[in-house]
Amino acid sequence: MKRVIAIAMQKGGVGKTTTAVNLAASLAATKRRVLLIDMDPQGNTTMGSGIDKSQLKCSTCEVLLGECQLADAFVPIEHGAGFTLLPANQDLTAAEVRLLTLPIGRETKLRQALAPKRNDFDLVLIDCPPALNMLTVNALVAADSVLIPMQCEYYALEGLSALLSTVEQIRAAVNPQLAIEGVLRTMFDPRNNLANEVSAQLVAHFGDKVFRTVIPRNIRLAEAPSFGKPALFHDKESRGALAYLALAGEMIRREEESTGAVRNLTAMTSATAASPVTAPTAPTASAANATAANTTNTANTTNTANTTNTANTTNAANAGNAVDTNGVDTATTAGPATNPASGSAMSAPVSAAPAPQAEERSR
Repeated sequence: MKRVIAIAMQKGGVGKTTTAVNLAASLAATKRRVLLIDMDPQGNTTMGSGIDKSQLKCSTCEVLLGECQLADAFVPIEHGAGFTLLPANQDLTAAEVRLLTLPIGRETKLRQALAPKRNDFDLVLIDCPPALNMLTVNALVAADSVLIPMQCEYYALEGLSALLSTVEQIRAAVNPQLAIEGVLRTMFDPRNNLANEVSAQLVAHFGDKVFRTVIPRNIRLAEAPSFGKPALFHDKESRGALAYLALAGEMIRREEESTGAVRNLTAMTSATAASPVTAPTAPTASAANATAANTTNTANTTNTANTTNTANTTNAANAGNAVDTNGVDTATTAGPATNPASGSAMSAPVSAAPAPQAEERSR
């Protein structure tokens, strides 16, 4: 997949951290290499993964400030298939303050730190704080897309509007490739009419960008962080764990469909470029000779036909001269006379004298 996804939402308590931890575990269960980055000074993602945030020697704070290499701050999570964590704690607040004092390049610190190790993972998930501050901006600049957890309530809709405005600003200024990965409905209760109405509005506005998977309210999801485990390894049969497995499957399926469509488009473009367009060519000498021969044959055939018709006409004219057995002509038909001056045929019929009767000859 080789993608970086920021999990962001301005409103707090919508399930960003729960989604980050459980989605990372679910994707890791599909044999994908996953890096989970905690960008929240509260450190809930770190604690929910089973790491004590108070004992960190190197964290996201030092990475952003350039005091530590990214690989040195990695913490492997051994639950199940396992994933890699970049932990955080309250020191990240100090890092944000120091970033704000930088004259240039403060919004690209995370992207620069992540660049050397980006291709070592199939997917990088970034858990953002519940605010549109410099930490969230760093995450959005480093990301390829944004996954938006959304509780189906009115205040969450307001937070969504503010986040989309920030995404547009990031696109225009620093990261034009930033896209919306999808909107995830969390803590959903189908018995709530308001939740159903907000859900219908989200589908009508965002269409296919709304994930078909819905995360329900589930006690196992709420209690799993107290055990320092994702819900998948706390109770894999729970509705919450199965919902995040379904979400991971839907994301993988979307990626495969998108990749397949791009491959098909590339193949069609290559095939079109490889087949040259045949221009109309001038007729060759052989074709010209063949055409001339056909024309000559046609002319000869026409001349032969005309000659034949002329002969037939002459024969018919000769046959029209009837001769008596006694040697006297009974009828003579003269053809059209020709005017030697004009060369045109003149219609001048000449009538012969009537033949004498037999009685007159006997006299």
